[in-house]
Amino acid sequence: QVQLVESGGGLVQPGGSLRLSCAFSGSIFRFWVMGWYRQAPGQQRDMVATITPGGSTVAADSVKGRFTISRDNARNTVYLQMNSLKPEDTAVYYCNGRMGSSNYWGQGTQVTVSS
Repeated sequence: QVQLVESGGGLVQPGGSLRLSCAFSGSIFRFWVMGWYRQAPGQQRDMVATITPGGSTVAADSVKGRFTISRDNARNTVYLQMNSLKPEDTAVYYCNGRMGSSNYWGQGTQVTVSS
């Protein structure tokens, strides 16, 4: 059974930075498409960024130039480096892993951007 465990969320001031981590277990990590999604209160869950097994990335327009997704296949971990944070980035951030018809989510980590 695949398990995804996020960490690194918290409270940060506007303009600050955070790095989220997602530890993957239960399968061969390097074969999986990994992603970060976020959900603000009363909103749908939206894609933030994804990364393929080969390292190709896609990011939402709202975070391009500020957020970077990366993966470390030796550590079975995917990261989301978030810079120049804005109050509108406040949300619960979820890690996602996909391979074929398999799709798994982490429990989420809260990110709050506020002064």
